[in-house]
Amino acid sequence: MAHGASTSKSPLLSASHGKSTPSSRTGSALPISVNEYEGDGTIADKAKAVVFSCVRKIGLRHLKTFGLFIMLIIPAIAFSVQEEVGANGGAPLVRGLRPDTPARIELDADFDYRYLDVSLVLEDLPDFNENVTVSVISSNGTVMDTWEIFHGIDAPPVPNFKEKNIFRLEEVAAGYAIEVTVLPDGDNDVSILGMQMTVNGVSAGVDYEVVFSCLILGFVYILIIFELIHRTLSAMLGSFIALGVLSALNKRPSLEVVIEWIDFETIMLLFGMMVIVGVLSETGVFEWAAVKAYKYSGGKVWTLITLLILFSAIVSAFLDNVTTILLLTPVTIRMCNVIGLEPTPILLAEVVFSNIGGTATAVGDPPNVIIVSTNWREVVGNDKDIDFTEFTGHLMPGIFFVMIVCYFQLRFMFRKTDFANPDNPATAEIKREILIWERTLIKQACRTKEERRFCAKLERKIEELKVAAEDAVANEGADWAATVKEMELDAQIKDADLLMNALVVLSAVILMFFLHSIPSIHLDLGWISIIGAMALLLLSGIHNIEELMMKVEWATLLFFAALFILMEALAELGLIDWIGEGVSTMIKNFPDDSRMALSIVVILWVSALASSFIDNIPFTTAMIPVIKKIASDPELIEAGLVLRPLVWALAFGACLGGNGTLIGASANVVMAGLAEQEGISITFNGFFKVGFPIMLVSTFVIMIYLMICHVAFDWQ
Repeated sequence: MAHGASTSKSPLLSASHGKSTPSSRTGSALPISVNEYEGDGTIADKAKAVVFSCVRKIGLRHLKTFGLFIMLIIPAIAFSVQEEVGANGGAPLVRGLRPDTPARIELDADFDYRYLDVSLVLEDLPDFNENVTVSVISSNGTVMDTWEIFHGIDAPPVPNFKEKNIFRLEEVAAGYAIEVTVLPDGDNDVSILGMQMTVNGVSAGVDYEVVFSCLILGFVYILIIFELIHRTLSAMLGSFIALGVLSALNKRPSLEVVIEWIDFETIMLLFGMMVIVGVLSETGVFEWAAVKAYKYSGGKVWTLITLLILFSAIVSAFLDNVTTILLLTPVTIRMCNVIGLEPTPILLAEVVFSNIGGTATAVGDPPNVIIVSTNWREVVGNDKDIDFTEFTGHLMPGIFFVMIVCYFQLRFMFRKTDFANPDNPATAEIKREILIWERTLIKQACRTKEERRFCAKLERKIEELKVAAEDAVANEGADWAATVKEMELDAQIKDADLLMNALVVLSAVILMFFLHSIPSIHLDLGWISIIGAMALLLLSGIHNIEELMMKVEWATLLFFAALFILMEALAELGLIDWIGEGVSTMIKNFPDDSRMALSIVVILWVSALASSFIDNIPFTTAMIPVIKKIASDPELIEAGLVLRPLVWALAFGACLGGNGTLIGASANVVMAGLAEQEGISITFNGFFKVGFPIMLVSTFVIMIYLMICHVAFDWQ
């Protein structure tokens, strides 16, 4: 940034350039000029010297900030100059459709796009089995292109049938028409079919939209892996870049659509449980439970870790794994602080086994809920849905073997890990308090007189704790058992009435989590969590809401919202459909005699690897129609392809793949956010070193399990 005639000098620049330079004497914006360059080098060499000198002067930090700022401004410009979807195309057409009355949309004379994005929604009838044809007709009546929807084969009857297609024309479609026709199938009588069609002109850049989506995803992961900025800001920037690319392609979604992309059920679940956990933390129950856990483990670290990961896996099988981690993480951190253990490896082990355990049942992980909720009777030759019992019966035995193998893998990976905290329990607890108070001081404004007085008190408190930490270090030679006993006396329940109210509400919330799938109960997990949080606040009579809200991980909630938008935007760019179409093409090209086995392997590994890097919820949603289409293909059915093993492979891959990276599963992000609130840093690379090998081994074990059960023994 230029500072004009100012004579002040930046400390950074003063430190970097201790002696006078030609530029400082002449006032040039560059350290040296090409004319001042001495030497026999070429002009290119002189230019390089100038560039390198500028880089040294500005500094890498400023370059990073400038680069990220440009990455924000460019999509912002594209987003601001482009109208929302539908502004450059024909108006949405909603009407009843009959074989004798084609539906038609006329494009304007000033329509200036060659590519047409056509979205068709059919309000279907159960007995409707006709084919639908969409045609592009020029102004002189010539059919330029057609799109045939073989409804009876590709997509069995459903109440709401939606398809999209892009027509790639060689000339601008000004004055063209889009016509929809029903083609009767045999002698069936066709009733009126409800239809909604939208036509939107898009840029020719849609041919490369999958490439754009891969670049955006790679960019976000670079930001997170190298920790260039906070992961929340990385997700926000990536989602806005994706929206900017959609805008440049004339596919800019409206604000209402972007809001719909956010999974508010997950956000509400997290917020409500964070409030409940925040209230519980005020009772001292986490410290009390930590001391009891250490006492019952007999002081043996691996016995304690085994109990924790078994608890995490078993509870996650019947309770949402995000809720399990929300409840278990604070207890684990307090326990490690009390008994002097390093919490990071224990937290990683818990969340990994939480994801494994959540795979076992239909309610443990969101992809499983989506799979069980799907109408599988639409698949040709399949007259039975997949219920809770059948799903659990096929997945739980495989998860049992995975838990055994991964437990010994975890012990092998942690064989050289020193779980002991370098500080004794008393010192570790004091240092944890110092980190919390320092974080509070950073967040506290110090503008008014009262605020400055409060900040001064915080500073004195921090200094007192630092002195106490030094005294604790000096007394480390004291008897360890006596120290632990003293901390056990300190870890008492602070507010029994508040604890009782919190436990009653928490028990009711967990009970409703189990019962919410009953058809007569119309409450999802998010609403149950929010109602529970409000009930606890009313029962406990808490008035200082501001202090309680400080315990909510707002950065984690914002990260999830940005991540949902990012993944839906990448889906709009065709990334997930591209993966699904690739899997479908591979399966169709497999040899008949090995198609079943190879199909299971491909779906399993593609799901696991994809779910490690993209959110498994939209991936599962996109893969279900692909599996339906494959399982309904008459040629593949005749060749022996069966639906259910493909569904089990998708469920195993989508859930176990969440262990691959820090953002592969919601529970991972929640654990990292709660740990960060306590001053514990869970980095992307640190999680990757533990989670990715376990993901590979667990997926391999499941592949063997599926091969034996569903290929060798043909268990259906």
